[in-house]
Amino acid sequence: MKIGILTHHYINNYGAFLQAWALCDAIQTMCPNDEVEIIDYVNLKHKVINTFGWFRFYKDRENLKCWREKIKLPKTFSRARQKEMKLSRRCYKVEQVNKLEYDVIIIGSDEVWNFKDSKAYDPIKFGIGLKCKKLIAYAPSVGQATFKEMPKCIEEGIKKFSAISARDDLSFELVEKVAGKSAIRVLDPTFLSKFPMKKIKVNKPYILFYYCDKLPKRIKEQILKYAKENQMAVYGAGECDKQYTNITVNLTPFEWVGMFRNARFVFTGTFHGTVFSILNKRQFKVYLTNESRIKKVGALLRELKIENRIMESEFKFDLQKMGNEINYEKVYNIIDKKKRESLQFLEDAIRR
Repeated sequence: MKIGILTHHYINNYGAFLQAWALCDAIQTMCPNDEVEIIDYVNLKHKVINTFGWFRFYKDRENLKCWREKIKLPKTFSRARQKEMKLSRRCYKVEQVNKLEYDVIIIGSDEVWNFKDSKAYDPIKFGIGLKCKKLIAYAPSVGQATFKEMPKCIEEGIKKFSAISARDDLSFELVEKVAGKSAIRVLDPTFLSKFPMKKIKVNKPYILFYYCDKLPKRIKEQILKYAKENQMAVYGAGECDKQYTNITVNLTPFEWVGMFRNARFVFTGTFHGTVFSILNKRQFKVYLTNESRIKKVGALLRELKIENRIMESEFKFDLQKMGNEINYEKVYNIIDKKKRESLQFLEDAIRR
């Protein structure tokens, strides 16, 4: 059997890369005798906009040295895709995908169903025009798009799927309204696989940031002050800030995972920043301003019963007091159960 995964793997983003790699790895482990690959379908508009976005200079938090390292990231991601991903022949049109003759196509995860995102929206991610024996949706996210805004062709596409799962509330609701049936709730693919170990050269304990957009200045300064007073470093996981101890922006995806694995505490404002804090059993806090992230991260925290990870306006950092706030034994009791359910969904969807 030939199985293809259709997702946003081509985006220069750690979460996008790692969820694609993890889903492919999980399915190949489950189906060792089948051919499993990521369909190298590229939405050119989405790819170009994303790539050029890395060349912006943010003078409030970057200096020239930071920027020079940051603009290397598109090439770093490109090399990582060629080295670490099992990719099909490059495709730009649905007809090219159909010529690859897949028995099963799995669409997801990430915001592949965010039809409100004009740069990324692509009918093929809803199954439009695809020809295969089975069409499966694994944990697609609609971002913050709502049922009322949905293009008409999407309803036709979603009804073609033989099995549908969702990872967040809005995606779950959309499937219910469009397909007239409940989607199965599953974990993000990054929970389904183990990632390679990559050592990161660090000289002392550190606090890690990953895109805490619009974090109040007084909170950030207080965290930086605490780190200095306690002989700790402060790094960004694939992001720049001239206030950090060193520049750690040009990381490969597996080096990025390593930054979470060894952090003493993590501050993030993203879904996958939250996921990799949990996967590595790190103590963490989230600061959320983006509506889509508020909904996605909020749903995950509620699912794992750790809603108190959201930073309040009066937040004050103290690692000694916060070093054991999350009981990961309880969290992993939930994750392990949901992981079994998620893998069972995939196996049933592929084999039935």
